[in-house]
Amino acid sequence: MTGSSGDRYGRAVVAVGGSWRTATFRAAFFLCLWLVLAGANPSDIPAAAAAIAAATWTSLHLLEPSRSRRSIPAMVRLALLFLYQSVVAGVDVARRALDPRLPLRPGFVFYPTGLSRGMQRNVFTTLTSLLPGTVPTGEESGQLVYHCLDVEQPVVAELAAEEAALVRALYND
Repeated sequence: MTGSSGDRYGRAVVAVGGSWRTATFRAAFFLCLWLVLAGANPSDIPAAAAAIAAATWTSLHLLEPSRSRRSIPAMVRLALLFLYQSVVAGVDVARRALDPRLPLRPGFVFYPTGLSRGMQRNVFTTLTSLLPGTVPTGEESGQLVYHCLDVEQPVVAELAAEEAALVRALYND
């Protein structure tokens, strides 16, 4: 039996090639974090080395290196889309809350996502939970369940656009 990123004894394994680059990047990150938190004291070198090695090993074991390529322009577009939709949805929610003539039609919608279970879905539901008017409430029959203030709005289309933007930005394998 093997772990998700290790050998049959549960030890983390770093494959030759790009994973060494990931391990080096993470170790450099943890070194910078150590320097920010503890400062640069030469007497701390043994403790720093042990902490950086343990943190790097743990991060590789718990969050295995990804082969996907991040797209900076797509990430910027995702951030701008998120900001735009947050403002539009926030204004819509405030308008509905303050104007009693505008009816709310709360309910649930089911969204069939193409993202794999685990981190990808968690990132997606976290991103969409920040948008006013929709809250992910769970999963049923492989579909994400969202509570919405108005089920007659194009919620599923908006979620599909968010998912497509997220895939372009982070998961373009």
